[in-house]
Amino acid sequence: MHFIAGNWKMNLDRKSALALAAALRERVGQRQDIEIAVFPPFVYIDEIARSLAGSRIMVGGQNCCDEERGAFTGEVSAAMLRDVGAGWVLLGHSERRHLYGESDALIQAKVQRALGTGLRVMLCVGETLAEREARRTEAVIGSQLQAGLRGVAAADMERIALAYEPVWAIGTGVNATTAQASQAHAYLRGVLVGMYPGAVAGRSRILYGGSVKASNAGELLRAGDVNGCLVGGASLEASSFLGIIDGAPRL
Repeated sequence: MHFIAGNWKMNLDRKSALALAAALRERVGQRQDIEIAVFPPFVYIDEIARSLAGSRIMVGGQNCCDEERGAFTGEVSAAMLRDVGAGWVLLGHSERRHLYGESDALIQAKVQRALGTGLRVMLCVGETLAEREARRTEAVIGSQLQAGLRGVAAADMERIALAYEPVWAIGTGVNATTAQASQAHAYLRGVLVGMYPGAVAGRSRILYGGSVKASNAGELLRAGDVNGCLVGGASLEASSFLGIIDGAPRL
């Protein structure tokens, strides 16, 4: 079953966010052949979660603090996300890594905090253009994956989804080819094979993110080892996001 997630980033106002959620609920709120999640800005999570209650569409936060509580001005805790209806949290997104300097160690601490609080985690990894051109893609994403999952037990991997987001494809209109996506996803799954016993790697979901839109999502979702898409700009309008969902191959 494919997993399609929409990362709204710092976009939309209250009215448009609720209208988008309502449109998704009406069209795909009861779909059982696909998993769908949206990641609104913090200030809208409560209302979006309420508007989607009773549907199968899941809601998540775009980040969380590594600390449980305390004097951390401007931060949002994992417990706060749960309290307002979030079931997921997005961690390690390239914009957090590269714009705000979040380290592998910090992201790992956030993963532990989120899991310990009962949230599910979508852990993002991805290389820059310079790293790809230097043929360091596998070294970079493998290191990010191993660091982010350090200390995560095999049993907890059922509450983890991975997202491969090449930094050079995010918001640029240039997406990875199916071959590039398949190669990166297969490598990540191989890393999981070395980290966990049994069928954990095979069951783990690895999503592709980076300039995903309705015109290319179907091809990407048919690529080997691609279990879904993490969508940015195209998730901000119902028509484009629904186009991606409707274009997902039926499994």
